[in-house]
Amino acid sequence: MKSAIPYLQVAAAMLIVGSFVIVNKMIVRTFPVFLASELRLLTGAIIMTLLLLAREGRFPALTKKDWVVLFFQSFIGVFLFSFFMLYGLTYTTALESGIITSMTPVMVGLISLLFFRERLRWNQTAGIVCAVLGAFAINIFGGMFNASWSLHTLWGNLLVLLAVAGEGVFLTFGKLVSKQVSPIAIATMTSLLGTAFFLPFAAYNAASFDFAAVSATEWLLVLYTGVVITVIATILLNQGMAKISTGSSAAFTALMPLSTIVMSALFLHESFYWYHFLGIAFVFAGIAFATLPPSRTKRKAPVAAQTKSS
Repeated sequence: MKSAIPYLQVAAAMLIVGSFVIVNKMIVRTFPVFLASELRLLTGAIIMTLLLLAREGRFPALTKKDWVVLFFQSFIGVFLFSFFMLYGLTYTTALESGIITSMTPVMVGLISLLFFRERLRWNQTAGIVCAVLGAFAINIFGGMFNASWSLHTLWGNLLVLLAVAGEGVFLTFGKLVSKQVSPIAIATMTSLLGTAFFLPFAAYNAASFDFAAVSATEWLLVLYTGVVITVIATILLNQGMAKISTGSSAAFTALMPLSTIVMSALFLHESFYWYHFLGIAFVFAGIAFATLPPSRTKRKAPVAAQTKSS
């Protein structure tokens, strides 16, 4: 059961992050993109900093390499991800965004091969393939049943696809940070750096924004993105990713778009078709494959070899 905890942490984080699309689809109706992102990250950064100081008593001692990795992880995986995703949501639907983010497992697997040179076991490869089949099922059949496409929709979908690339970087680059830097320290630093990246643009938005016109519900949604998505999901994600391979995590990332699709139907009343269930089936099959332990034969091989040589 203990060995399953990292997988449960990543799964829970992906389900929470899936709500990011739904909540922000509602938020960008009122808030400008940069201001919405700054409020989310600022809230998260304050909470993360307090948690870090309470648990570790200080900020982490980072090497030059750590700073470089965290800079790019924050710029690409936090700043550009939020920018592309929120702007994309102003042009496309949450449901279509969920469909596009189904390609996240492919992006994570690709980054794993290119940057980590990680050899995937057969079950990890099968897990990624199943997740990709789920994405294809949603995309191909979805295109057949959705005739409301326009140039604006296409542009929005392209922006969301760019956000997927940023998500792939965020999910994998944390492994390049020194082992002595804790997951909560990584989460704190990426939140602080993301806040700094958005600050000048958010200040420009805030100068002409009518804060008095924002309802209590909309403020609660902003608070949710800061506390639940930025803090809780990030901590779960970093803790889980530190203990499992990026190959296995590739299948789990597909939970994010599936969560988005389900919630878009429940809360935004967007159409939910049979092919979404087909996609869900493939993705859960992918998770089952990706989390299979190494075969007993491989684990016992070193012991057998030692006995023979003695």
